[in-house]
Amino acid sequence: MQSESSFEAGRLLGTSIRDLGLTLEGTDLEPVVDAFRRELAHAGIHRLQPYFYLSDEWGVPFETIAIGIPFYLARADLTLLHAERTGHLEGLGRADLLRYLRHEMGHVVNYAYRLYEQPDWVAQFGAMTQPYLDEYRPEPFSGRFVRHLPGWYAQKHPDEDWAETFAVWLTPDQNWRDDYAQFPTALAKLEYCDATMAILQTRDPIVVATERDDDVSQLEDSLARHYEGESEDEEALPAGLDGALRSIFENASADDATAVVARLPAHGLILLLESDLVANVFRWTGHFPERTRRLLRHLADRALVLNQVYSVDREIATTVALTTLVTALAMNHVHRGTYLS
Repeated sequence: MQSESSFEAGRLLGTSIRDLGLTLEGTDLEPVVDAFRRELAHAGIHRLQPYFYLSDEWGVPFETIAIGIPFYLARADLTLLHAERTGHLEGLGRADLLRYLRHEMGHVVNYAYRLYEQPDWVAQFGAMTQPYLDEYRPEPFSGRFVRHLPGWYAQKHPDEDWAETFAVWLTPDQNWRDDYAQFPTALAKLEYCDATMAILQTRDPIVVATERDDDVSQLEDSLARHYEGESEDEEALPAGLDGALRSIFENASADDATAVVARLPAHGLILLLESDLVANVFRWTGHFPERTRRLLRHLADRALVLNQVYSVDREIATTVALTTLVTALAMNHVHRGTYLS
């Protein structure tokens, strides 16, 4: 007999996104958006008022001032479903929501005033015509870029470089001059942003369009179809990792019952650490969350097949070893395009 919870989950997955009746109004997102508007006013941004709407992901359609906020952030059950299906959330909680809103507002300012057409903007950030690639290979801790969103996102494209620089500039109580005093290239971008925003305070935007991409009211796909493929492998996962797992975990045996210290299944620990590892590996390496999640699921499956365990008194050491392994694999992939060279 199907449980009530599984029935509700099935019904939710079968629902068209547009039929969920989602709006910003009346949700926990609304007061955060209101707080962000006050933040903009405090920064002297009065003539440019962005439009906010629910979409399938974060984004600002080119040549608009419309900020799309992921629909799954509008309801707790949808947030939970997204986390289960993708292993990663962007904008969970007030502080993180504001962090993403600041970044997206950078795009709004860029498009509203067509800064990307200005020679001095191009000199600082590069040409907008550069290819916008989903795959990018960041240089961690580069002094040429600011740090705001996880994954060294400013390094992806000139448009993102500006948006991240603007977000750092906008963040209240952030002393960016001191923070980037030792990084002249990144500091020059922030100084440019500061000077530019001082000029724009008295100028009306050139672009005021609010056309929306993938507005939640137009998303016909069911949630099940929306998340199709999230668990599918895009590439072959690394082979030959059994030896690495054996160096971290122990093989269970008949003697386990006589062990003085309790032993627990290795695959359980890997799955327990999944959420934090996915987020932090992405933050510090730029290795995409979905890839880290697939890698961890692979390791957990292999640990289960190998019947591996770990001693409770060595949980911290085991966690450090596992984290180091996953980070090393992630860095290989980010810089070489493969896990194993």
